[in-house]
Amino acid sequence: MADTSDFRNGFTMEWNGNIWSIIEFQHVKPGKGGAFVRTKLRNVRTGRVQDNTFRAGERVEQVRVERRTFQFLYEDDLGLHFMNAETYEQMNLPVATVQGREFIKEGATIDILVHAETEEPLSTEIPATVDLKITETEPGLKGDTATGATKPAVVESGATVNVPLFINEGDIIRVNTERGDYVTRVSTS
Repeated sequence: MADTSDFRNGFTMEWNGNIWSIIEFQHVKPGKGGAFVRTKLRNVRTGRVQDNTFRAGERVEQVRVERRTFQFLYEDDLGLHFMNAETYEQMNLPVATVQGREFIKEGATIDILVHAETEEPLSTEIPATVDLKITETEPGLKGDTATGATKPAVVESGATVNVPLFINEGDIIRVNTERGDYVTRVSTS
């Protein structure tokens, strides 16, 4: 068991039947009344953010979470299949539990947060940007680069991204996975 004096950014705990990670915290000692700790918590499973206030000295159950690197193998009716990069053990996760699935291509590596005692996968974290090949888009027209207009393009992972008009099929682009938008064209040489 831990108490509020152990709180720090990234501290993971079990509270109200869920596993939460502290994003921000602030110890407050008002002139009148007892001290307390204001926190901003992120639900590790769902990603939902919530504010909460704890009384000073309140005890919580600390949870040990490990970040492990996995390689995405394939997707089928059972979900997404991953292989641990160190032990080569495989696991599958339902598609709905993998955030940013539309930007993961076969062979890509992601981090999976795992509950250290129960070995339960809690959440997935994909890189902030990924490089993907354009598989389908309308051809670009000469002179269309000055307007700043965009067109839809399908990338190799299956996602649709709005790209500038000068991007063609076969080009490799960098995509921001949080916002799902085009960052830049990647040089292939």
